[in-house]
Amino acid sequence: MIDQPGSLREADRFNAEAVKAFVQQQVPGIQGDMKVRQFKGGASNLTYQLDFENARFILRTSPAGTKAKSAHDMGREYRIMQQLKPVFSTVPDMIAFCKDEGLIGREFYIMQKLEGIIPRANLPKGLQLNESDVRSLCTNVIDKLVELHKVNYTQAGLEDLGKGAGYVQRQINGWCDRYEKARTPNVPSCKKVMDWLKSNMPQDVATCIIHGDFRFDNVVLASDEPTRVIGVLDWEMATLGDPLMDLGNSLAYWVEAADPLPLRITRRQPTHLKGMLTRQEVVNYYCDKMGFGKIDFTFYRIYGLFRLAVIVQQIYYRYYHQQTDNPQFKNFNLLVSYLDLYCEELLAKSWLDKWALLPRKMSLYFQFALSSIRK
Repeated sequence: MIDQPGSLREADRFNAEAVKAFVQQQVPGIQGDMKVRQFKGGASNLTYQLDFENARFILRTSPAGTKAKSAHDMGREYRIMQQLKPVFSTVPDMIAFCKDEGLIGREFYIMQKLEGIIPRANLPKGLQLNESDVRSLCTNVIDKLVELHKVNYTQAGLEDLGKGAGYVQRQINGWCDRYEKARTPNVPSCKKVMDWLKSNMPQDVATCIIHGDFRFDNVVLASDEPTRVIGVLDWEMATLGDPLMDLGNSLAYWVEAADPLPLRITRRQPTHLKGMLTRQEVVNYYCDKMGFGKIDFTFYRIYGLFRLAVIVQQIYYRYYHQQTDNPQFKNFNLLVSYLDLYCEELLAKSWLDKWALLPRKMSLYFQFALSSIRK
């Protein structure tokens, strides 16, 4: 049940001997040869496992090829976890950061390997949880987000992590701009959704440390108690911002069992299981824990979905322009189109609006079904 890496993708190989020498220099007493394996996923930064005779580590680095420095700042991600550790213990221990890009062609860092279960699209075959266990797992994961949002960022020395107040406006303007820059000819303009977001921005409810990509497959569960969270991973998008925007980001990945087919096809965490809270129940549970009261979550829900569409499009842009040949990105343009449609459906207020979207919806359903069959 322990999360295991697989073989290396050829395009993601690096100078293993250089990394081995670096680790040996940073960690006295390391013995034996170094075996490198790679974890699946890695649509953004890449994650590897380094196995020595007497130790095991995780290496994180950016993809090779053209990339935005701000989106793959390994030093920033390393520093966030290093300074969070004393006040938010559910992060791995940081071992060393390598700023010298000459070593493997880009920056990287080494951290502790947390031995545990990562709940991906489906739980491991050997893990049997009843409905009550699933509910406990669900609330324990949400509780970690609440705990993070209550961290005193000044105490952590992270007051310079982001700009703070005005986060909502910066995010909406920023993600709209990123989409326009990354748009390819085979995706929609998203103009209706972007215009609505810009016209309906609420004031920030608070400023706190936000994760930016808080999902089930970014947490590690204890192997002997698989409803208990022992680690939170992937801090590349962490900043200071509005906690409800962070929850909106998380719910963009929260696929329920009764959701439309295109969403169910793209599910990457086990939120479909009996016992999991619905998206609305998550909002209610979280807001109660944070003391926010009853909140209309429509804006944050649509923001999270649109932001996900932009992230997917930025990845697809690299594939479209042959900056990566990873086949898992081939049909990402279909997902971008569907997310835009889904946002428009959430905005539709009359049955006439919904009927007007039907032809596009049926076309996308057919394309998604066809792409799934081909896989």
